[in-house]
Amino acid sequence: MPILVHAVLDGVTTDQYDALNAKLQTIPGIFDGCLSHTCVGTDSGLEIFDVWASEAQMKAFGDKVMPVAADLGWADQPPPRVAEAHNFWAPGAA
Repeated sequence: MPILVHAVLDGVTTDQYDALNAKLQTIPGIFDGCLSHTCVGTDSGLEIFDVWASEAQMKAFGDKVMPVAADLGWADQPPPRVAEAHNFWAPGAA
């Protein structure tokens, strides 16, 4: 069952996000199970909206991303909100 993950990252800038994303792109398989990803800027930082194929795959990603974020100097953030999706589809996807 897909899950929605909503992370609120207060104090994180788009430059910090871009630096993290560039590092993550070099890690083979890190995004396995991620069905969609959206990053939105807010007045206080960023919000991330992901859909993952399973909670286990999301947790595996979290285990890999947290050390990379820490190495880049990111402050600890509260855990994301995780909710089971009732339905997920992407228009035009095969």
